Amino acid sequence: MIRTEDLTKVYRVPIREPGLWSSVRSLWNRKWREVRAVDRVCLRIEEGERVGFLGPNGAGKTTTLKMLTGLLHPTSGRCTVAGFQPAARERAFLQAITLVMGQKQQLLWDLPASETFALNRALFDVNRQAFAETMEELVALLDLEGFLDQPVRNLSLGQRMRCELAAALLHRPRVLFLDEPTIGLDVEGTLQVRRFIRDYNARTGATVVLTSHDMQDVAAIVDRLVLIDRGVIRFDASLEQFRREFGTGRLLTARVGDEVDLGGVGLARERGIWTGTFPAEEVNGRLAEVLRRAPGAEVTVADPPLEEVLARAFGAARSGRAP
Repeated sequence: MIRTEDLTKVYRVPIREPGLWSSVRSLWNRKWREVRAVDRVCLRIEEGERVGFLGPNGAGKTTTLKMLTGLLHPTSGRCTVAGFQPAARERAFLQAITLVMGQKQQLLWDLPASETFALNRALFDVNRQAFAETMEELVALLDLEGFLDQPVRNLSLGQRMRCELAAALLHRPRVLFLDEPTIGLDVEGTLQVRRFIRDYNARTGATVVLTSHDMQDVAAIVDRLVLIDRGVIRFDASLEQFRREFGTGRLLTARVGDEVDLGGVGLARERGIWTGTFPAEEVNGRLAEVLRRAPGAEVTVADPPLEEVLARAFGAARSGRAP
């Protein structure tokens, strides 16, 4: 469904030296440097997969998504999505994909969301019967009934985001590119969006590519991770394999009274809770010491959070230890 071969994007950035004279001189003799935002990325994503495309800020995630959706042209290399070359922006290609960005909006601010839906139906040339069937399904899945005819400006952020998803899916795209789809949502709205994305994937077999800084989004939606850092793919495998590769250790958490200090056990206190991640073979000994110092402590042992595992993975990549 998605193929890239040595996909590369290089930007030419002007070098600005300090001082007024340097600024004037740059008008006639400007110096440039090259920034490789994406560097020879090779990627294969099959139909129906749910893939998390992750990396720190400036890693090349959004640049890659923009090349895959045809918003940017590659400097070199090639890519295809659903059999099309994105840069050509053919009508059939645009009907096969959608891009949802949590910080962008396509809904008409002063009109009801239903007006945007009707406009999208015309833009994508969706026949009226298919439109009605899709709307019925999306309204049920996203729980939209009750506010479709209210002006968008009067909707809550969660209601608007669910309407954004509906507007992006009215033409039943085969590939969903989702960039921070739950940003700013409350707990209820976030859970609804996550559940909807999984249900939509299961119902339609659409391919999902997700970028997000919310690791709970990642854990709830995707089953494969692709990590990019400094424009280079560092890891590409299943979520479970990622946890096995970098999720070594166990997270020990203890809730105790303020009079107990567990710093000597290797735990750190944050918001009144003592936590620490340790190799599996050390956990029993540290757990016993915690209970010796605080017999009434409320203690849990679990896998470390995905954020911590991800940070460890990027640290390994930068030191040359990643696979």
